[in-house]
Order: sequence, then structure tokens, then C-alpha cells
Amino acid sequence: MFDTLLIANRGEIACRIARTARRMGLRTVAAYSDADRDALHVALCDTAVRIGPPEAARSYLDAAVIVAAARAAGAQAIHPGYGFLSESLALIDACEAAGLIFVGPSREAIRRMGSKIESKRIALEAGVPVVPGYHADDQDPGVLQAAASDIGYPVLIKASAGGGGKGMRVVRSAAEFVAALDTVRREAQASFGDDRVLLERYLDEPRHLEVQLLGDRHGHLVHLFERECSIQRNHQKVIEEAPAPHLPPAVREAVFAHALTMGRAIGYDSTGTIEFIHDSRSGDTFFLEMNTRLQVEHPVTELTVGIDLVEWQLRVAAGEPLGFGQPELSQRGCAIEVRVCAENPAAGFAPEIGTLIGYREPRGEGVRVDSGVRIGSRVTPYYDSMLAKVIAHANDRPTAARRLATALDDTVLLGVHSNLGFLADLLRHDHFAQVLTTHYIERAFPTGWQPRADDGLAIAAAALHGVLAKQAAAGRSAWQSLGAWRVVGAGSGAGSTQVLLEDVHRRVHEASVSPLGEGWRVRVGDLELNLGATQVGDTLELQRDGLTVRFTVAVEQHATQGERVWLAGPGGTWAWRRLDRWQRALKGAAGADERGGNRLLAPMPGLVTQVQASVGMTVNAGDTLVQMEAMKMVHTLSAPTPGRVSELRCRVGDAVRGGDVLVIMEAMESEEKQ
Repeated sequence: MFDTLLIANRGEIACRIARTARRMGLRTVAAYSDADRDALHVALCDTAVRIGPPEAARSYLDAAVIVAAARAAGAQAIHPGYGFLSESLALIDACEAAGLIFVGPSREAIRRMGSKIESKRIALEAGVPVVPGYHADDQDPGVLQAAASDIGYPVLIKASAGGGGKGMRVVRSAAEFVAALDTVRREAQASFGDDRVLLERYLDEPRHLEVQLLGDRHGHLVHLFERECSIQRNHQKVIEEAPAPHLPPAVREAVFAHALTMGRAIGYDSTGTIEFIHDSRSGDTFFLEMNTRLQVEHPVTELTVGIDLVEWQLRVAAGEPLGFGQPELSQRGCAIEVRVCAENPAAGFAPEIGTLIGYREPRGEGVRVDSGVRIGSRVTPYYDSMLAKVIAHANDRPTAARRLATALDDTVLLGVHSNLGFLADLLRHDHFAQVLTTHYIERAFPTGWQPRADDGLAIAAAALHGVLAKQAAAGRSAWQSLGAWRVVGAGSGAGSTQVLLEDVHRRVHEASVSPLGEGWRVRVGDLELNLGATQVGDTLELQRDGLTVRFTVAVEQHATQGERVWLAGPGGTWAWRRLDRWQRALKGAAGADERGGNRLLAPMPGLVTQVQASVGMTVNAGDTLVQMEAMKMVHTLSAPTPGRVSELRCRVGDAVRGGDVLVIMEAMESEEKQ
């Protein structure tokens, strides 16, 4: 066994690998880009090596830099995790040239399975059924269109080198084919450097099944049973579980046999996953592809089989034989995993960036969290949006689902919006007990998902927190310490405090907070609440009608966007920008600079790369004010109307959220414009 391991990855998988490696007594080396200098995986490892700037192409995807880092740190082996270079022939070749061990399968296995076209040929030769389609080398558009007609519409165009849901289009008629083919080819070339495609019959009621394989370099190969990964969004997995529910025994045994056949056909010698598509209508099951690496969803197999897959990856890479055979393996209970991502499901799953100012993992029997973040972690636009995985294990599926949904409710993640509430609702939906297909999400929420939260109570909690925080900070009564918050006037009641909170849609919510005996009266619009309140640390407890409701509150200060209040509580997470003066709120309500078209907003999360405006500058509609990089593209943001720049709320290098105000303009009198 080697003694020092470099982990060529980041986030939760780097942390997960480090924990097993350290338990095995190995010295661990983190690789990090400039964006990850203070990341959790760096802190968990014994030492760390900088590998370059934030861009993945110049750091985590640079095989030469990774190998140089391993040699500099004295590592004898490199674990690539998943994604990045995990299935890279360049990294394998660089490791071999440097005399390093690549923790993964053989080069030949990765090469042969890396092409969806070749992998399907191997399957057919081995007698494993594949989805009817076109897998040949001739990529002439006319040949492909003729093949699509032979297969019969609808067909699925897929990038041969693709993965992760990229480079895929469903085509339902011949009239759509040419345009869809062009789109897939462009995406495939941009994402994988290979524009070859294959065609498959599109199945209307598909289930996504997969079988975990584990082999060694002594000819042993076993399966570790199946997983269900049918709950997907845009062809990307959202929830995974083991075993697959409602699966006929004959289908289960067939996929085990097919997986072992595929593994033996290529002499597989590490962890890997054979993926299948099962047609719920016909009962047919087809080989889809093989992932020659550790999968994101491997924890559900670990929990149900009782084997640490990372440990066996390392042992096999060091030349050890498997310590068990197929008869000794069995499944116990059910495990379900969800992927917690920095995205806003209520805003079309827009990606989020920012700094985590509140983070607390759930606890409980059968709950596991694989996380790559902590308080202070920065979520940047450079990498995947997944922050953590939460997994629950129980003796049966309903209990596992309830445990997992409760664990998601108990998770606190403040500073960016996340999909926590969306995931919990997926698990609690009536459809979850039925046979799953890849259409689960659209059928569970046909008009789109919206949070089920009590916004009125949340606004009241945020307003009351502001009053209590000022009281605590001053060490005096709230009414001696409110300063600009305190407003006495008609309609609000003597001694009341007006708190104004602007939500992510730029709507201003007004709350009035007044003392009421030992408690508080809070008005939010037409809603009036009589509340008891206790603030301890970041926890705010509200008593209402004999019930106690707990919220976690965190406040962040932004140099250009002001103070933002984050709240996590029953049913959701909220964020507001606090307007601390009544006069400012009146200005915002009356002027276009705060509510109309004289503001320049970030269209999505990204990095500000240029600021061409300055306070006092006179501009015309269409003049470039700011440039930002988002979703790997440069976006030029122009003045929406003629006017004068009155305020800049961004600087070069700022990581901004979608909807953040970057520039505020004021209209000029007509003679000034002339």
C-alpha cells in the first residue's frame, strides 16, 4: 500500500475520499485552485498544493499540473474522484510516465467505455441488449437522418462522449431533426471536444437503473446490487436510492447478469457502474452506458451493502485482491440520497453564488451527510453547484424517505438559496410511493414547484430579529437603541418600529413591531401576530398560540448591496435586503431608480470583469456600463435608458447574484441631456 495520496478533486467528494484515506492511515494531499484556497477539503488533508487559477481548465482539468503537484508533495498515488479528470486518458498516461498510481480502472477499460458508440458495440457482441438505434461511425447528416427514420420517432440524439445530461435532445419529428443535430454537435464539441453522436429510440416511460461493479487486478469481479436513479431534471440525477423499488425480480437478476457480462468483457478492475434504461411499458431493459469511476450516488450502495467503496478503490489500486466473493454480499434495508445544490428552484433553478453565513448539518439515526462546505465557504461560478449530499438509511423505504425529508428540514444553509425544500417535497409527494420514471418531477409538479412556506410569519420573524438584535447590541431596551428604525406616527401605533425588507423580486415588505406586555405585536400587511420571542445565538424562537416555531437567522454585510437578512425555518429559506430608513423606502417606492427601469441588474450569478461607468457619468441608452462572466460566457450590460450614473454597487472581481443591482441611474432634465 502506498502511504501518500493526492486527491485531484474538490468539494464533497474530495472530503469524502480524504476521510477514508486518513482512516486507513494514509497521508493526504489536497489539490486546490485559487478559488478553493480556504475550502474544506484543503483543511481536512494533511497538506495542500496550489494547482492554478480558479478556471477548471487551468487547474483541476490540467493533467500535467496535477501530476506535478503529486510529485512535489511526495504522493505515490492520485485519486481523481468523479468528474474533472476521473475518466481522462491524459491523466492516466501522465501518471504512468511519472511512475504514479492512478486510482481507477485500466486505461483500456476507460478508453473502450469512454465512447458510447464503442461501448454499445461491445454490449451487442457480448449479447447484452441495447436501445434500438444507430451507433455507427458514419456521421454524415443524411445518413443520420435516414437512420432516425428507420428507428422511428421520437428519437434521442446523444453525444457519443457525453455525460451528465449534456449533449442530448429528444426529436419528435423529421422536421426537427437537422436543427437538433446541429445543436447537439455544437454542445458536444464545446463540452467534450468530440462532436460524434449516436441515435436511440426514445422511451416514453423510462426508468434509470444502474448496477455497481467492483473488480480487482487478480480477475475477481462482483456486483454490489442495483440503484434507482429515475428522479432527474434535465437528464441530471436528483434523487438516487438502493434497492430499486417495485422492480420485478426477473429484471433485477437480468441487470446483474448483464452488468457482470459487460465488466468481464473488458476485464474490469476497479469500481464502476453499468447503467440501464428500463421501459416500464414493454418491460424491456437495455444497456445505456458505463461510468468507469466512482459515482456521486455511491453512498446508497455503501449503506445497504456495508462496504466502503473508496477503501476498496484504494486497496485494489495498491494491488490487493478483493476480500470477499459474490455469495458473501447482500443488501440490508433501503438508502436514499439527495443532492443539495446552490440553486433557486422557485426561480427556474437559477444557480446561486455567495458565501455561506449559516450552515448546520442534520443529525439523527440513519442519516449521513457528505459535505464539502462549512460556514465561510464560498460558492463561486467556476464549479458545479452541488454542495453536499444527504443520505438516509432505514429498514424500509417509507422510513428512509421520512428520515431524509426530516433531515432536509433540519439542514440550515444560509447565504445562498438551495433546493432543500424542493427535495423534501419530492420525497413527501404521493407519487414517491409509486413506480418511478424519469418524468417524476414534471408529473409531481406540473405547473412548477413553489415553496410551501408561511411568508408572513417569516417576514415577522425577520423584522422582530432586527429589533432584538439592536436591543442586544446596545445592552439597553429596544426603544432606546433603535435609532433610525424608530418611527412614531399615525397608523403605526405609538412606540412601534417600521421595518422594511426587500425580497429577491425587489418587492418591499413593511412590518410594524410594537411591544405588547411581555411579548410583541407584529403587523405584516393585513396579518397581525401576537408573539413571544427568544433570541439565543443564531436561533430565534417564536411563541404563537401556544406553539413554538424556531428560525435560524444570519445577517451578511455587502459592500455594495447593503445588509441582507437570511432566515431558515419551517418550510423554507428566505433572504431580504434590509432597508433601515423609512425615507429610503419612500424614495424607492417613488423613484424608478429603485423600482423601475433605471437600474442595471445582474441577469444571473457571475463575476464582474469590467466596470466602464463612474458616478456622475452621463450615458445614453445602450452604452456599455458593466461586463460580467456568467455560465462560461461574457455578458455586456448596457444602460437601459439615458441618464446620469448616481450610484455604483459593484466593483471588478465582485461575485454577484442574479438580480443584484449593479448600477443606479437618475433621469436628467431635458436641457441637461442636450
